[in-house]
Amino acid sequence: MKLFLSSLFLFCTFALHASEKPNILFILVDDQRFDNLSCYGNEIFKTPEIDKIAANGVRFENVFITTPICAASRASIFSGLFETTHGFTFGKNKSLSTKIINNSYPALLKANGYKTGFVGKFGVLLEKNKPMLKQMFDAYKPHHRPFMIKMKDGSRKHTDVVSGEDAMKMMDDFKDSPFCISVSFCSTHADDKNHKPGMGHFPYPEAVKDMYKDVTFPMPKFDTKEYHKTLPSFMIDTKTSMNRFRYHWRWDTKEKYQANMQAYARMTSGIDHIVGRMLKKLKDLNLHKKTIVIYTADNGFSMGKRGFAGKWNHFEESLRVPLIIHDPRLEKPAAQTRSEITLNIDLTATMLELAGIKQPSHYQGKSLVPFLSGKTPTTWRNSFFCEHRMNNVKIPKWQGIRGSKYTYANYYENNYEFLYDLQKDPDQLNNLATNPEYSTILKKMKDETEALEKKYLNNPIRKP
Repeated sequence: MKLFLSSLFLFCTFALHASEKPNILFILVDDQRFDNLSCYGNEIFKTPEIDKIAANGVRFENVFITTPICAASRASIFSGLFETTHGFTFGKNKSLSTKIINNSYPALLKANGYKTGFVGKFGVLLEKNKPMLKQMFDAYKPHHRPFMIKMKDGSRKHTDVVSGEDAMKMMDDFKDSPFCISVSFCSTHADDKNHKPGMGHFPYPEAVKDMYKDVTFPMPKFDTKEYHKTLPSFMIDTKTSMNRFRYHWRWDTKEKYQANMQAYARMTSGIDHIVGRMLKKLKDLNLHKKTIVIYTADNGFSMGKRGFAGKWNHFEESLRVPLIIHDPRLEKPAAQTRSEITLNIDLTATMLELAGIKQPSHYQGKSLVPFLSGKTPTTWRNSFFCEHRMNNVKIPKWQGIRGSKYTYANYYENNYEFLYDLQKDPDQLNNLATNPEYSTILKKMKDETEALEKKYLNNPIRKP
């Protein structure tokens, strides 16, 4: 009888622990492509704290942004929707609707008993902004630019350091409740108003100022006149292409390139340093065993590759980002990797499932929770719709599909198409769109792109 009661007590204790809602620490970085972390194979960038998350969690190797720009991407992460559906990006007189925000991950977590906090770069506009922010967050501490914030004592701190410290204060405030704290760093975005190479253009925190001083970074690939001749003028002309004239801010001489890459790497290690402080805070509060950590970025970054400066286009360096998730409650082999195609819009459904909340039927992403315990869903995507529709004459609009074998992009206002065979040409150098041998594939992918656009325009969340 004693043995039975003891076993019953242990079972009940386990069941109670299993039913507890986990905390979520969601870390979002700006302008960081998939290969800029040491746990993703980068031999120069030092990111030991982020590597620890990967060593104990799941590292996703094929993660993509459906629209490679911060505004639309962040709106997609909040909402679980493609840009075509939520309709928000730069250059449009439009905000995220109240209906969409009511179904965002922070609003639904808050409505289901979570304390929710946000720090850092918000990056989206909301219909009925102030009441909707209260609907989403119990605590809201936005920090964007300037990168250096003047403190009350007259000193200056990097905006990301302040964001990290605000997040740690929220951990103190929320420690007796399940919480979701979204930490949205301004790094590794450049300061577009300061073109002085190094600390001017890529401002970094004081803690990492001595890193990478003796490092010579390899020059970017495909930044050659021969390759540039293969691209249409709207992509490569310095006067008409944002990717090109910003290239001359950052990467157009060896000296400028090295100074800016050193500073960019310091920004990356600065984030890593702050992540380490937040992880230590969780441990100090004895919350580390019930806090799920998610690390990702809002879009990729060209870093001079192809002679480009930013993101905004269909190439892999714009679309691919890191994603690492550590759920300390699960028993599983360390350092799992997954190769399935995953998207930024999957994060919304994932956070809700982790909290035991059913996702709304209009969501367009899929939960990644099965992957965390080593399972493989019976069906999964092998391609996805991607787009960029910012209203800017120097950034051409496009839509397309990135598949497991082919990438297709239609720059519809320029009447220009791209088609790449990713298995034969992973660097996307040989455009097959005008090759007669690929005409059937081109038409199929164009038709599929237009069908998906129509489908996403008809999503019920768009209806009044």
